[in-house]
Amino acid sequence: MKQLAPIAYNLKLTYYQWSITEGLRKSYKEGSYYQTKEPAAMIRMVLELIKPLDAPDTRAGLFVFKDFNKYLDDEIVLRLFKDLINKIKNTRNTIIILSPTYKLPADIEPYSAHIIGGYPSREEIIEVIYETVEEFKRSSKPVTTVLSDKDVEKITRTLEGLSTQQIRNVLAQCILDDGILNVNDLRKIELCKKEIFDREGILEFCISEDKGNIANFDNLKRWLSERKGSFSADNPAALPAPKGVLLMGVQGCGKSLAIKVVARELNLALYRLDLSRLYSKYIGETEQNLRKALKTVEKLSPLCLWIDEIEKCFAASGGDIDGGVSQRMLGTFLTWMQERKSNCFIAATANNIYMLPPEFLRKGRFDEIFFVDLPDLELRADIFRIHLAKRNLDPKKFDCISLAEKSYGFSGAEIEQAVISALYRATSEKQAISSEHIAEQLESTKPLAVIKREEIEELRQWAKERTVPA
Repeated sequence: MKQLAPIAYNLKLTYYQWSITEGLRKSYKEGSYYQTKEPAAMIRMVLELIKPLDAPDTRAGLFVFKDFNKYLDDEIVLRLFKDLINKIKNTRNTIIILSPTYKLPADIEPYSAHIIGGYPSREEIIEVIYETVEEFKRSSKPVTTVLSDKDVEKITRTLEGLSTQQIRNVLAQCILDDGILNVNDLRKIELCKKEIFDREGILEFCISEDKGNIANFDNLKRWLSERKGSFSADNPAALPAPKGVLLMGVQGCGKSLAIKVVARELNLALYRLDLSRLYSKYIGETEQNLRKALKTVEKLSPLCLWIDEIEKCFAASGGDIDGGVSQRMLGTFLTWMQERKSNCFIAATANNIYMLPPEFLRKGRFDEIFFVDLPDLELRADIFRIHLAKRNLDPKKFDCISLAEKSYGFSGAEIEQAVISALYRATSEKQAISSEHIAEQLESTKPLAVIKREEIEELRQWAKERTVPA
């Protein structure tokens, strides 16, 4: 909004703005024209302000109407607006309607151009950060800032994807909590951003994980380390950014956690696209929701787009069950994957590879397909150590090798649940947790590798010659 007045000045146009609360005003400094709050009265005033082309001292205007499209349902307002459009034809007079949604009557739409505003750039976010700090310094609330250039860069990168007002609100919350704005507020900013995106519903902002929180995945980590520099602005070799990876394998073996590590390693913000949220009972609305979500992804790029259990929404079927919705969704998504220009890294997970259509598996859709298998003995011991340390327990006080031997066929998720269940048991008995408590839980659990032995063995055999071990 504030950028339009300087544009009008540079183009030698007179700047006008209108809102239902303030009426029609010339620039920011002057008062509003008499009785112009009503849309119809405002249009009549604008018709008078626009002079004929041959009139002396004629200067065209840039007219900015806030939320004006809401009032075009009125027949009189619509007729007056058509008269205004006809009057400004072949002149430099320009009308801009600002609105959060794009909706115009069919007989006006051909005369309009639809421009979607993007999110603030990094330079604009840095400006908002310093403006917010200065506003607090001028207020009664004392504020301390300890920010190096690297700190500002980290905070700026975390705030990407929010509007200017949302950025101000998040920063204000950080400052009001303790009167300090520094790099320690990154976690708080991430949580605020996640809350905002969860509320909006299309994309879910997720917090990435350090690679130290995940055991093994050596091939994936090596693959990422070779490509992590390709998303940076100062990419020395101008290497093409990777398109994405597909992680498939046994349930509960850390695929979702690995995706969070992928985003951290590539230094990208992580957003999860829940395709099931896009489905609607109305014809055509599901596909429209997908296109809207993908447009948002384009504006937020560069990012890591996480699609969990991708086979459940793009199952290989003829579309008979859902009237072809899944097939149209698949076509839209595949086209976007192939044609997208933005630096969007797609990280997808799948449990049942047989449900995925072959279009997803051909080279070019994903750079690589990694298979996540059940952990071996050494890896299971590492997983026990990680989950014990996560709960402030010293892994050295536990016989992790013995526990690993007793947990043959267990996935990482099942090992974690054994540790949690053992904690509950020890707490109820008012004892300190020990290896015996965990071993007891392992003995009473039948892992998925036993329950679904035939299916898992078939999957492992399929992946042996077709995928790269993670």
